[in-house]
Amino acid sequence: MKVAVTSIRRQVQLCIGKAGVPVGSLVYVCQGRRENSAFAYDEDWLASTARFNVSADLQLMAGHQSHKAASLHDSVFHGAIADTAPDAWGRRVIARDHAKRRKDDPRLPALTELDYLLAVDDFSRVGALRLRDPNGSWQRTTMSGQRSTPPLIELERVFLASRAVERGDETAEDLRYLQGKGTSLGGMRPKCTLVDEDGRLAIGKFPSVGDARSVTRGEVLALKLAALAGIDAAQARIVLLGEVPVAVISRFDRDQADGRIPYQSAASLLQASREEDRSYTEIADAIRAHGHAPTQDVRQLWRRLVFNLLITNVDDHLQNHGFLHVAHGQWRLAPAFDINPFPDKEQESKTWLSEQDGPITDLGMLLARAAYFGLDEAQARAILAEVHAAVANWRQVALSADVGLRQAELDDFAPAFEHEQLMAASVLLRR
Repeated sequence: MKVAVTSIRRQVQLCIGKAGVPVGSLVYVCQGRRENSAFAYDEDWLASTARFNVSADLQLMAGHQSHKAASLHDSVFHGAIADTAPDAWGRRVIARDHAKRRKDDPRLPALTELDYLLAVDDFSRVGALRLRDPNGSWQRTTMSGQRSTPPLIELERVFLASRAVERGDETAEDLRYLQGKGTSLGGMRPKCTLVDEDGRLAIGKFPSVGDARSVTRGEVLALKLAALAGIDAAQARIVLLGEVPVAVISRFDRDQADGRIPYQSAASLLQASREEDRSYTEIADAIRAHGHAPTQDVRQLWRRLVFNLLITNVDDHLQNHGFLHVAHGQWRLAPAFDINPFPDKEQESKTWLSEQDGPITDLGMLLARAAYFGLDEAQARAILAEVHAAVANWRQVALSADVGLRQAELDDFAPAFEHEQLMAASVLLRR
């Protein structure tokens, strides 16, 4: 006997910015296991002098532009829209909450990809894109219409609820509390969005139950070193909850007036599947095609590659590079974020240097390709010297009050910083 296939069709309005200017309509269709979406710009947006294609895969033209997932690991939504959806940790919280509610009410339908997308708190959704239902309600807001993003003072409560989810002993109240707070961001590890002491949006990253080293202090260390190395990096600090170090990292997709800045990942800009091997030379090409300050950003990108190699940041997939919209479809390289030393990993980048070179494994590869990033030999050596000087000082920065690692913990991180490539840089710079 044939089982009837459930068909779902839902439509939401896509808006942009603090003012919520309408951009177009997003249609989601699900038939059994088949899912896809389509987007159409509003006529008023296409006629506006402020118009731009909000995602690299959405051309400025009338009519619906369809999209389906390129693989099981890709989104059913267009790139910049998908960038605002929850990833592993957020999906885990949403799914756990739904499962508990389904026990009480078996009639609740299974979650769809649109449900995950709409579960993100509107106030803290990444970038400037916003979603509004046919009734005019922003997705997601609380029942009272208030934001669910917690202030810094609630950080401990969020941490305890997140820790319970990690252990698998969370309560229904824990899950209800985390909705919108712990579901707005990508990544595997437990985290939340919060309003910092200055009233600005920030990210709180928590230690995981499985951590063998202080990962949160390691990320703050990496970001501090990046700034010393001449890299435009997200601002970060450690906040202690008793003895628990939480990394608090400022959001860079909001301006001083709490305005929302359009954002898309490098994966979206390149229209890349998560299952494809893509390269930094492709990112450089995209910067030259769409960049507001291409020469500066391409050189900054090369500086980041040198830094990643010297600190063994090998989690450099395309979702961990981003771009902020400036004006008229031109984009700037976003501040560096999600950079971490990995002392237990081989020095091999996730993103290739070029199609010919493959993954980055040594300094010689980067120097040989420096010209592609607009650098002559002298300029490349000067950047290398600045990055090397910052990284070589990692122990002092690690022990500083800003990071707070203890002397006994330095050995946990040493292999990420003290290795053959750092020595090779030292030798090269002495010549």
